[in-house]
Amino acid sequence: MRDVNQAVIPERFGKYVVTGLLGRGAMGAVYRAFDPDIRRPVAIKTIRWDLVQDGGAAGSLPARFRNEAQAAGRLSHPGIVAVYEFGQCEDCAFIAMEFVEGCNLREYFARKTAFDEADIVSIMVQLLDALGHAHERKVWHRDIKPANLIIMTNGRLKIADFGIARIETSEVTQTFPLMGTPGYIPPEMYRGEPVDHRADVFAAGAVMYQLLVGKPPFDGAAETVMYRVCNCQPESLLTDEQARRWVHYDPVVMQALAKSPCQRYESAQAFRDAILAAYAGPVNATVSEATVIVSSRGHGHGARDASGSSGGSTSGGGTPWPPGWDASTLGSVETQLALVVGPMARVLVQRAARRCSDLDTLLNMIAGGLDTSEEKRAFLARVSTGTPRPAGGRSPVPMAQPSPEGLFSNSRLETIPPHPSPEEIEQAGRALAKYIGPLARLIVKRASERATDVDEFYRLVAEDIASEPDRKGFLRDAGR
Repeated sequence: MRDVNQAVIPERFGKYVVTGLLGRGAMGAVYRAFDPDIRRPVAIKTIRWDLVQDGGAAGSLPARFRNEAQAAGRLSHPGIVAVYEFGQCEDCAFIAMEFVEGCNLREYFARKTAFDEADIVSIMVQLLDALGHAHERKVWHRDIKPANLIIMTNGRLKIADFGIARIETSEVTQTFPLMGTPGYIPPEMYRGEPVDHRADVFAAGAVMYQLLVGKPPFDGAAETVMYRVCNCQPESLLTDEQARRWVHYDPVVMQALAKSPCQRYESAQAFRDAILAAYAGPVNATVSEATVIVSSRGHGHGARDASGSSGGSTSGGGTPWPPGWDASTLGSVETQLALVVGPMARVLVQRAARRCSDLDTLLNMIAGGLDTSEEKRAFLARVSTGTPRPAGGRSPVPMAQPSPEGLFSNSRLETIPPHPSPEEIEQAGRALAKYIGPLARLIVKRASERATDVDEFYRLVAEDIASEPDRKGFLRDAGR
């Protein structure tokens, strides 16, 4: 195997076959890979072998890296990136973890995304639910920040990177007590005082402040931030012009940002309850589809594209199309599809465009994901006359108004993964109801609308089951 710092991508890590590079840094890299045993994509996070050696320039890194696997590995929650394995090979140490498709919250802030109140509440409730799960198991993250919060393409939030997590019964983290990110580190960490789960409450409060105001509560150079965190109150939502509409959250977020841990919320659950009391409305289980950034890359523990850009053309909503596609062509497909399925059109076109290279396959793939034959015929009839084909682009074959049946013929669909059948959807609903009750039918319906093939359908349904044993039981009952 080759050095992870070289340009050549390794072929495998242990049993995991590498399929691409997600991001690279000074200490190692994050790769997309495939688990041949369970047949699922994974993310492989690596650390350079010279840093793993005891006594090296970063002597505490081996303990930190192993601690990440131990901390996240003992947690099983849909809001926390799952860790599958910690391993070593001749060139590096690595962690195999859940492959997450989405963008971290830092990217949303970089794009100056304006979150509405429903999305802010959804993000915070999802975050605090996941933190509550970790805290109940005596694990606190200690580096909650936007870069470690991934909003998946389905609107669900996941916490990544437990590299400096504190396990109550472990002494692992004592060798690097001040690791963390300025602006989200609580005063007690700067002062070298005992730290518990309320450090995560403080950091979550800083994230909520940024969601409301559009900027962190404490910013500036690292030394300036440290002084402000320890000695200054953030600007009140009552005085910030942009945040005045959020004044009902001012006492909520300020209590989370209290200097003394004993003045903060006693638990993530208490913080969550205070947010819900101020919101006084139904909470969305996911971030709204209109807000979600549809990325062409997946993420493992918040890994970023090394270039910082997707390199694709852009849709009317500001979301980059996959590289190589003609923007006007995909935009027209989206417009025609929206007349059939509504706002889901953009997501469906994005997913299909990432998985194929020509327009005919794209149209058949989208049609294969629609629920009814009427929707298929309506969509194919519209795109047969309403979709431009660029010269020299990804659609070399003219489309001279073929019939819907011709476009949707069996020969054209042989290589397209099948969409879940009505029987499979019904079977999944019955299996899921055993674990979550009456909500099963709604969750299964949503998954069937989002999924582009059967495997993705079952994966999306399983993500809504909180515990790992129940997820495995559901997949077993569903025959997967």
